[in-house]
Amino acid sequence: MSNYANLPAPSPEGGLNRYLQEIRKFPLLEPEEEYMLAKRWAEEKDPEAAHRMVTSHLRLAAKIAMGYRGYGLPQAEVISEANVGLMQAVKRFDPEKGFRLATYAMWWIRASIQEYILRSWSLVKLGTTSAQKKLFFNLRKAKAKIGALEEGDLRPDNVKQIAHDLGVTEDEVISMNRRLSGSDASLNAPVGGEEDGSMQWQDWLEDEHADQAAEYEARDELDARRELLAEAMDVLNERESDILTQRRLKDKPVTLEDLSAQYDVSRERIRQIEVRAFEKLQDRMRELADEKGLMAPA
Repeated sequence: MSNYANLPAPSPEGGLNRYLQEIRKFPLLEPEEEYMLAKRWAEEKDPEAAHRMVTSHLRLAAKIAMGYRGYGLPQAEVISEANVGLMQAVKRFDPEKGFRLATYAMWWIRASIQEYILRSWSLVKLGTTSAQKKLFFNLRKAKAKIGALEEGDLRPDNVKQIAHDLGVTEDEVISMNRRLSGSDASLNAPVGGEEDGSMQWQDWLEDEHADQAAEYEARDELDARRELLAEAMDVLNERESDILTQRRLKDKPVTLEDLSAQYDVSRERIRQIEVRAFEKLQDRMRELADEKGLMAPA
């Protein structure tokens, strides 16, 4: 893997404004082109193929990295960590799985960023439980979900709701909110701290390729849920998987009566299997979401 390790890639260290402008120059890949490049890398370890896959997704890495700009860390370093995750994703990407590199890469990008943040923030500050780490990475999203966007301490009802949603204590919510409050960067702040105001964060979010950027973002949440669902389905046995799929994952659900005839059991037994399978699936999806630092599915 030495060729891959030496793969050249733009660095944000020379100034974020210039870096963000530069990575817009790399074209996004069409599905067939991406597939052929991935095959070349997987079979021949062609560094040029890997380079093109990485550079075509630098905008995605930067976009995800900017979602973590409220943790008081240098944005250039967060983007660098995002790029490390992106390169790891390219290294391991299997084009035969049937999904796009962007879908696969976002997990590696987020994991790399989160590991960097956890290394940078004292574990004494953070706590070491998975629930506290989930709170650390999901507090802003939880606040936005219930409209608690004001600065300062949260209202008691909001604290209670967030604690319930994230499975932590109310004291932990209050403490974490106080640690993180006040560190969110304004969208009107100059990129890279440049005082001439030539480029602001909101300018970057309003990319000239808005259609492509919006496509990434629109797919992001749906793809994340699909990935969780596909991985979590392994917790079900063959019958549970089939019944749940036919009852809840099809556009036109199969009736209890038809399934009872198929499996030669009562309609009530099919309903029980369906409910139990759904509960098992939800539990497993929550576990996986917790492991990945994502908001747990409702």
